Amino acid sequence: MLKVLIAGLLGTLAGIAVMVVVIVATGSSTDNASSVGLNPSVSTAALSTPASSPPASSPGGGSGGSSSGATGDATAGKAVFASNGCGSCHTLSVAGASGTIGPDLGKIAADATKAGMPLPAFIQQSITDPSAFTASGGPWTTPMPDTFGSSLSSSQIDDLVALIESSQSS
Repeated sequence: MLKVLIAGLLGTLAGIAVMVVVIVATGSSTDNASSVGLNPSVSTAALSTPASSPPASSPGGGSGGSSSGATGDATAGKAVFASNGCGSCHTLSVAGASGTIGPDLGKIAADATKAGMPLPAFIQQSITDPSAFTASGGPWTTPMPDTFGSSLSSSQIDDLVALIESSQSS
């Protein structure tokens, strides 16, 4: 019995050593890795292009938020919106979404004004730091996850900003 336990332990250690060698040899990283979701497009984006955090932490949005709306692609934003499940909580007619757990993203311009921020900066902050401002109709029973700032690339966030900014109505 002791021989079986020792053999099992040695096999486990050998397996760990092989995994470490493979990770080092391929230059892979486990930073931002999660066992939840295992969405390859999200984990690849998080490893290859870290999300920009300064615009989210700078009050008033700064120039980072303003450039988000100008550089994003609203069409690509629809794909990001769909692939990250945004429509399960939010209504956004241009994306064909009618979720009722969070705010209607087609009607948040007034919230940006109330927060004293340019609309693109407000949208970006709402994605990367959702607790910074509670949108009209809140507080919401299910809070928005605060992980999108690290799980989405800066270009994906820019694309979402462009989509949401382009869809505003009264």
